[in-house]
Order: sequence, then structure tokens, then C-alpha cells
Amino acid sequence: MKNKELIESGNLELYVFGLLSEAETAEIAKIAAEDSDVLSEIVSIEKSVVALSSSFAPTLSAENYSKIKQKLDLDTNVIQLKPKSNLSQYIGWTAAAVFLLTCGYLYNLQQNNVNEIDDLLNKKNALEQTVSAKEKLNNQINTSYSVLKDENNIVVKLAGQAISPTSSAKVYWNNKTNKVFIDASSLPTPPEGMVYQVWSLKLAPTLTPTSIGLIDNAEDKMKYLIEVDGTVGAEAFGITLEPAGGSKTPTMEQLYTLGKV
Repeated sequence: MKNKELIESGNLELYVFGLLSEAETAEIAKIAAEDSDVLSEIVSIEKSVVALSSSFAPTLSAENYSKIKQKLDLDTNVIQLKPKSNLSQYIGWTAAAVFLLTCGYLYNLQQNNVNEIDDLLNKKNALEQTVSAKEKLNNQINTSYSVLKDENNIVVKLAGQAISPTSSAKVYWNNKTNKVFIDASSLPTPPEGMVYQVWSLKLAPTLTPTSIGLIDNAEDKMKYLIEVDGTVGAEAFGITLEPAGGSKTPTMEQLYTLGKV
């Protein structure tokens, strides 16, 4: 470093305050011994330090202060200041840096763990839903198979009516248990806000309908046999299209299928 650059660098101030390394201190001392400009700058800085110190030390006697100033004015040798050991300072900064790096590492590690846990939970939930759906489908298939094989079931075919001639359905009615299952797979999907309502009918002496269940096609249930309420003494079965929630009596204008036992 050129001597002019050295003077302007601010390192001479650090030298005076003992904040440079031993190698840097020795180098500047050598340069000062050979260069009067550098030496003068160091002396000037030292004078400023003493002057500044005096402003904060009003109890310093005038006699001692005069001696110090005289010493600075006459002594052309550089006052060698023993560089202050910065080991504890370096250790402190190093510890702080290590602490911050450790905190960052632990935070990132925690975030990664949280993300991994979230991914595992999402996969677990998706797997549970898949398993649940497959179990439900398996139960529906097994139920349908059992109903179709049960010899105690009476099969009642329901034909399409005027509003939907191509519609059809089947009722599986068990003579012993009175359970009723409906095959509604040949009915059109009900419009939004509407449901199919299944009726057990007695024809004599007067037509007496009894609601035994609703079919809303939730989760594509119309693909499989649907169990509705049991019934006793039915003479016919009918299916009408009703508002969501069903009706107390069948809307005959919306009679989709009908069949006698």
C-alpha cells in the first residue's frame, strides 16, 4: 500500500488505538520510521486523542496536561502502542455467527420436517379416502350379489310411465325380512334439487301410497342396489320425481315407473 494511500485508509487511526493485528502494527511502525509524512500523521492522531481525552477528563491537572503536550511536541519518536488483543472480540463475533447459522439451520430443518409431515398426512388422508371408497364399493357389490342370489326376494319390475316411457326399475322385496332394495340404474339422473321417491302402494279398497325412501344419486348410488325402508302387504311399487326432501303424497304427474307385485 502506498504511503499516501495508507494515510487516507484510516488504518493509522486503528494503529493508534491498537486495533490492528500484530503483523499490521509492525508493518505500519516500520513505514513510519522510514516516512516522515506517515510519522507526522500518527503524531497528529495521537495529539487529537489526547485532546479529546482531556475534554472528558476535567479533573486532570493543568501541570500534568502541560507535560503531556510538551512531550508530544518535542518527542519525534512514534509512541509504540501495544496492540490490543482482539481474541475475545473475535471469539464473540464467531460465536454469534455460529449461533445465527445454527438457528438458520435448525429453522430450515424444522420447516423441512413440517413439510414432510404435511406431505405424509396428505398422502395418508388420500390413501384412507381411497381405501374407504373401495371398501364402500366392495360392500355395495357384496350386498347386490347377496340380494340377487336370495331366493326369498320377490322381483317386481317397474315399467316407464308417460313422463318417461324409457325409464324402468326393479324392486327386490324379501318375503321374510320385508327388506326392500331398488335397482334404479335405468332411471335418468334426477335434476339438481330433485330426488326420486319410492312408494309402497296398496290398491284396494283405495289407492294408499306409503313413502319408503328417497334416491338422490349422491356418490353415484344409483349404479348399485339401494336399500330403502321395509314394507308389509305391498300390492305395487311406484317411483316419482319430487323436490329435495320428498313429498307427503306422490306427484302423479311425475310418476316415472310403476309395477304390480
